[in-house]
Amino acid sequence: MKKLIAIILLLTLNSCYLLKENGIEFTIENKSDFPIENVKFSTSEKLAVMEFDKIEPNQSVSEFLSMKNNKSDGSYTLEFTRSNGIKESRGFGYYTNGGALDRWVEFEIQNDTITRKFSGTGY
Repeated sequence: MKKLIAIILLLTLNSCYLLKENGIEFTIENKSDFPIENVKFSTSEKLAVMEFDKIEPNQSVSEFLSMKNNKSDGSYTLEFTRSNGIKESRGFGYYTNGGALDRWVEFEIQNDTITRKFSGTGY
């Protein structure tokens, strides 16, 4: 009887893990002196794209990028336009077989650079 309860418990915990949606949480924080516009965060497969018209200085946005349709290996792409009209497009991180390897990523946009921090194993 104890083995049966243990098996049911394991199956229940495993099913909760399987129901978790595939994707990655992200935050984009504008630490520059100027607004950034046409902000897009996506996977390199571009099957889902999160878009924001504008992020003002010292503001941030947070969202969840669903990767339920991704099937191959790739990276994450962050694109935006600086106030001087310069378009930035950079690839970051890595996912495999359409699955996120991390739980979240934080981007910090500065006047002359972009920093990022990935964390939390997604598997």
